Amino acid sequence: MSNRELIDAFVGTVRKVYQTNDFIPLHAPCFQGNEKELVLETLESTFVSSVGENVNHFEAEVAEYTGAQYAVAVSSGTAALHAALYAMGAGLGEEVITSPLTFVATCNAVSYCGATPIFVDVDNETFGLSPESLGEFLEQSAEVRDDGLCWNVDSNKIIRACIPVHNLGHPARIEAISEICREYRIVLIEDAAESLGSLYRSQHTGRVGKVGVLSFNGNKIITTGGGGAIITDDEALAQRLKHLTTTAKQPHPWLFNHDEVGFNYRLPNLNAALGLAQITQLDTFVTRKRNLADYYRDWFKKWSEASFVVEPREARSNYWLNAILLPDQCARDEFLARTNERGVMTRPMWTPMNTLPMYQGCQQFNLVNSPRIEARLVNIPSSAVSLN
Repeated sequence: MSNRELIDAFVGTVRKVYQTNDFIPLHAPCFQGNEKELVLETLESTFVSSVGENVNHFEAEVAEYTGAQYAVAVSSGTAALHAALYAMGAGLGEEVITSPLTFVATCNAVSYCGATPIFVDVDNETFGLSPESLGEFLEQSAEVRDDGLCWNVDSNKIIRACIPVHNLGHPARIEAISEICREYRIVLIEDAAESLGSLYRSQHTGRVGKVGVLSFNGNKIITTGGGGAIITDDEALAQRLKHLTTTAKQPHPWLFNHDEVGFNYRLPNLNAALGLAQITQLDTFVTRKRNLADYYRDWFKKWSEASFVVEPREARSNYWLNAILLPDQCARDEFLARTNERGVMTRPMWTPMNTLPMYQGCQQFNLVNSPRIEARLVNIPSSAVSLN
């Protein structure tokens, strides 16, 4: 059978799943709880900005769900990444290791600190940063010096942190990455923006690193409209992050005293109200999305032209975005063009960061898997639909 026959059959199947002939988005939010009630209560309270009990309550719920001791809610996943890097000491002239397959926010947050990304390759199975690639790069190009810091012997710059990404909701091999980072004295910050509800070896993503970063953007598994959070077990760090993301304002009944440069990143109370309603439905959303993934996986078994991307070993994925791999970029582009023309949204993987104009000059190490995956991968409709 041809790629075009696959596409035509796929469009019909997706319309059957979502029971509509209208436009089908890639990932739409689902509001079936008490969102309207909680948002209306917040409006009536007049506490709609960064002051209000909803924010504290939402932080407690996020911490409990992920198993972290603390959560700090902020205005976006990007803000969470920036604040985490800043609090970890990433600064001008330093470097941060990540992978090229990620949303641009990961690298932008590094740039906000005046640091520069280094790109190592990803796993074929997880699409996350490869421990083998990380280890090989550090063995060849890094050393821990007398100051206790990891230095890049090629650039003579400090490698401050490593940010592995749990791409599409699939957990990276985070424990192996963590061991390497400990050996080289590199701070581990997990970009778990896409993986709320995902587990690796029964532990929630974002829990192995010093901090984990979550996103509650409108297209994520739960949403606050726009928002994010930083999770950690370090009480002092959590307090510092909350201070930094609230403009570094010192508590006082009326004076505006700020003891350092801070950021206006605190999540508004109105957004937190939406998040409180959403997080009570999170387990339902994860179940629905895993059921949808099972349905897609079985359906694509009939087609030799495409393979469905399944969760990695020892992991439970939230399947934030379901994905398929096609034979080559030509087949990928045809699939993208025809499905979108027919009102079924599909998207490629993120454009590799090392190919974007602002990051082309960054150091990269043996990028073999990343371009091959990007050239073949298509994300398909993944909203948390009920199949019952």
